Amino acid sequence: MSIRKYLFMLPCILLFAACGGGKEEADKPVITVTIEPLRYFTEAVAGDNFQVVSMVPEGSNPETYDPTPQQLVNLSQSKAYFRIGHIGFEQAWMEKLKSNAPNLPFYDMSEGVELIDSPHPHIHAQAADPHIWNSIPNARIIAENIYRALCRLDNGGRTYYQHRLDSLKNVIDRTEEHVVREMAEADRAFVIYHPALSYFARDYGLEQICIEAEGKEPSPAYLQQLIRGCREKQVRIVFVQQEFDRRNAELIAGELSLELVTVNPLSYRWDEEMMHIADALSRKPNKR
Repeated sequence: MSIRKYLFMLPCILLFAACGGGKEEADKPVITVTIEPLRYFTEAVAGDNFQVVSMVPEGSNPETYDPTPQQLVNLSQSKAYFRIGHIGFEQAWMEKLKSNAPNLPFYDMSEGVELIDSPHPHIHAQAADPHIWNSIPNARIIAENIYRALCRLDNGGRTYYQHRLDSLKNVIDRTEEHVVREMAEADRAFVIYHPALSYFARDYGLEQICIEAEGKEPSPAYLQQLIRGCREKQVRIVFVQQEFDRRNAELIAGELSLELVTVNPLSYRWDEEMMHIADALSRKPNKR
């Protein structure tokens, strides 16, 4: 075959390959999950046996997100739904999702997690802090719950899922080694707008100071009280999240000359985000 003829045919070859890959992906049974971190864990255990899709896309607020009509249609074609447990989207939509897909099995990945009371019980209907995935011990529980659910859906793949679960646990272990190392010399308090790191704070004996007041924008009086508390506790870091307004975080940081650090507790790359948070809090001079 001449070079010219090969170059002419190459786009066609790549196109057919891409179409074939898309069809193979489309032929897989689908598991729907609520948020991107749960997609990360589910894909890690499910491997090539399932396609995993999130209801709440990256960059959206899972406390207030409304699914699109197309998502509701697609849900009825899923093999199962894995919920994270208590997040606002699930509180508002779970019964509607179940009625829309009455034959779809739903699995709760928060089973076995020692829950923290919600800082906003009037928002989180079951009075539990929903951000369970931002914790390394909780990640192990979530991974085990995913494994058990997959075995119920596909018992013939049990050995495969066990192997993938073991690999995920190795990732979790390596993440924990890094975080523990960094947290040995870390700040004991930090500021964040929305209280997404309650379980992380509990794991390492930290104080999470929230800018959000009862789920709402803080008043000027509350902000002044918060600033005084940050000064007394020698806070160094203010975490900002893409789903929330930065202005009050910037005001506090400017008033106290604190460091603003962007975090994404809803990141698909769960392991990288846990290490990023620990790195930001660490006072080690050789931190990354």
